[in-house]
Amino acid sequence: MEYTINKREKNKGNKKSVNITLSNNYSLSLPSALILLFYLVFYGFLAGMFTLTMWVMLQTLDDNIPTYRDRVASPGLVIRPRSLDIVFNRTDPKQYGQYVQHLENFLQQYNDTVQEKNELCMVGEYYEQDDQEEKKVCQFKRNLLRQCSGLSDTTFGYAEGKPCVLVKMNRIIGLKPRGDPYINCTAKRESPLQMQYFPSEGRFDKMYFPYYGKNLHSTYVQPLVAVKLLLTKEDYNNELTMECKIEGSDLRNSDDRDKFLGRVTFRVKVVE
Repeated sequence: MEYTINKREKNKGNKKSVNITLSNNYSLSLPSALILLFYLVFYGFLAGMFTLTMWVMLQTLDDNIPTYRDRVASPGLVIRPRSLDIVFNRTDPKQYGQYVQHLENFLQQYNDTVQEKNELCMVGEYYEQDDQEEKKVCQFKRNLLRQCSGLSDTTFGYAEGKPCVLVKMNRIIGLKPRGDPYINCTAKRESPLQMQYFPSEGRFDKMYFPYYGKNLHSTYVQPLVAVKLLLTKEDYNNELTMECKIEGSDLRNSDDRDKFLGRVTFRVKVVE
């Protein structure tokens, strides 16, 4: 694009004007050109300041550990199979097959062939590795879940109408629960429901804490607690509301604003 400058003078009043004429028939006065130049410099300066501020802020962040973690002090609980409404006919494998397959797929990472690559850790002690660049993982083999491992009973109890549910805590970097945390489940009804817990007493051992984040702890797997619901014929064809909580530690389990913080509620109905 070509630019030409035409200067015209008026004798009357000694007034002078300067026009900048563009080759595409547009004309721009000198004051307008100065305003355009000002805004170009101004917004360029703002963009530079913003870029510098973002760069300085990014230098303060750690790629592995969040800077602010005070709002998530306690973990939530989740169950497997991934459904809060477990409904099936125990005589129909097609109905409970989806739950069995989900549990089997989930437990693949807990197979011996995978877990034997991990460390045998000291029971009852935190496995702290702050000074180690490469974080190691403590073994958690699926045979610890015994009757709910899917090894001796490939249907996880669903075929006999006594289903297994796996409970785990969400991951929180640096979490070291005090006390001796364990899972306690109850049925919301007048009479108690018999249950079995695996590992013994539904406990989460301290050796699986703390967690160092996905980048540093890439092969980490959460410890599990399996709950086997010992339903009887009287329980069949009735919907049971179950609530599992984490007890025995400083972890919160009764926040009305978050129904999954330290607890989880689900429904089970077995028909025949």
